[in-house]
Amino acid sequence: MTPKRIILLRHGESEANVDHEVYAKIPDWKIALTDTGVAQAREAGRRIAGLIGDGAFGVFSSPYVRAEQTKNAMLEGIGREPVFDYQDPELREQEYGNMPPTDENDANRAFREQFGYFFYRFPDGESCADVYDRMALFMDSLFRRFDRADCPENIIIVSHGTAIKCFLARWYHWDVRWFDVMGQLPNCHISLMLNSCSGQMSCDNDFVLTEPYTERSIYE
Repeated sequence: MTPKRIILLRHGESEANVDHEVYAKIPDWKIALTDTGVAQAREAGRRIAGLIGDGAFGVFSSPYVRAEQTKNAMLEGIGREPVFDYQDPELREQEYGNMPPTDENDANRAFREQFGYFFYRFPDGESCADVYDRMALFMDSLFRRFDRADCPENIIIVSHGTAIKCFLARWYHWDVRWFDVMGQLPNCHISLMLNSCSGQMSCDNDFVLTEPYTERSIYE
């Protein structure tokens, strides 16, 4: 069955969110949360508990350290154990390359703004289009879970900002030109997908656009 809710949670504040140079010192997957990030995740768990009530829930999460820490603190906030708790590497963040120097990383990100956010591929890394493709692979696992008789009515996905945007863009077939002007999701932002009476999943999510969306403004 399709669950009643799919809840997507971005990880809490990480060390790299505070100090961008961390990317050149620590492999991305090992970057941890700050104390503030842990507190954010715990509070997000309390908010999620209010959304799901007494309903059963299962968790899929990215294997990155900051996502795992977010999931653990979130579960503390919820105060109950999930029906299942699975890591899925497909939910990892967009790969920005293997620990490039800070100046090189900054230059790559600046060039992405000129080239186009969705299609730009980082050297030794991924484009958002690559992440979009692996969200389709993750959905195969998700739909197999839906087919099980014991599928809980709430599914929580703990992941990363770009990965969550790619998941939603893939699910709803959003125009990739709009993706280029979608702002970043705040730390521990909750994206809520609700199952309507028709069986369609509606999305309750407010995106901040970095500029007005028009085809001319993006591809002029």
